[in-house]
Amino acid sequence: MKFVRKWLLILIVTWGTVPAPAWEVPGADGFQVHGFLSQGFTWTSGNRWYGRSEDGSLDFLEAGVNVSYRPTANLMLAAQGLYRRAGRVDPNQLRLDYALADWTFWSRSAGRAGLLLGRVKNPFGLYNETRDVAFTRPTIFLPQSIYFDRTRNLGLASDGVQFYGERYGDWGDWFLRLGLGWPNGVGDKEFERLNLGGDRPGDFESRLSYIGRLSYEYQGGLVRLAVTGAVVDTHYQPGRNDFFQAGESPLKPLIFSAQYNGERLSLTGEYALRFIDIHGFGRYLPDTEMTGESYYLQGSYRVLPKLEAVLRYDVYFADRDDTSGRRYARLTGNPRHARFARDWTVGLRWDVTPWWMLRAEWHKVDGTGWLAASENDMQGRQRRWHLFALLTSFRF
Repeated sequence: MKFVRKWLLILIVTWGTVPAPAWEVPGADGFQVHGFLSQGFTWTSGNRWYGRSEDGSLDFLEAGVNVSYRPTANLMLAAQGLYRRAGRVDPNQLRLDYALADWTFWSRSAGRAGLLLGRVKNPFGLYNETRDVAFTRPTIFLPQSIYFDRTRNLGLASDGVQFYGERYGDWGDWFLRLGLGWPNGVGDKEFERLNLGGDRPGDFESRLSYIGRLSYEYQGGLVRLAVTGAVVDTHYQPGRNDFFQAGESPLKPLIFSAQYNGERLSLTGEYALRFIDIHGFGRYLPDTEMTGESYYLQGSYRVLPKLEAVLRYDVYFADRDDTSGRRYARLTGNPRHARFARDWTVGLRWDVTPWWMLRAEWHKVDGTGWLAASENDMQGRQRRWHLFALLTSFRF
């Protein structure tokens, strides 16, 4: 088959590549360049995930380069450019993931404090700040109940400022992040389809939003606890001959996170509530208030020094007062399984070298709540389906 030949070619090329751990520019102390390249394969028994996955798809590619420079001891400049192809959600998209200045204005042995200015990653849960590099994700795809791939750009970063404060002690370390800015990705068509059901003449615009996270770590990360809250404010500006009026759809997520990291065993759980208030769009989209709910439980075990197994159960409800989706189906005529998803995931990770990783995972899913609207017709979705994925990834 065509996709099998492509996959084998990728593995052959990868096997013969031994990248350097980093590039350091001679004569420029503190300047470093890192990068990564990941190629994925997806197959689904029904529905689409990153391309025409019913027949096997290679429409999942991520290639990024990041640079950092430290002109002084308390100032660092960093940026990352990313090329990403992920089916119709990110069709051959080149973007600036982040570009920031990190100024530490107070530093002592007991802690430090500083500001992040520019396009800054959002401190969202346990994995959002590292989700752009495959090596730092627990699986090929993060738990979709909380870290939606369909709106990755919206969740990843904002243009603004963030304050960070850290306090170290004998009984553990405390970390605080507070930010305000304008979230990226609000103008993506996938965000518009999810909110308005399709492409419309108008456009969504971001407004000043807020985020904060308080976290605690014991014994260097043996135990990690965190709570995250945010107010993501968006505004719809209608276009010519538009069905919809100027509306608002603020989202207020609240996430509780816990993790245990042993020598071989790691246990992780996160629980989220999403407070949604849709208003002002006119009679074609009545004013609505609802609360979404999601959670996942995940365990990973290092079977061998270079081999790790992962098991996860992931649950998503668009409306915690209508977890079956029956009320939604009665009001809209759409399938009720579009409002929930329950996902069992089993995965394996093999670290072939420090710079090259192979992964495989299997998902058994009941529901279609987190599928991308740009790839899946609402009426054609299958409730029960399977997803199989492979990934090969380098970093340098």
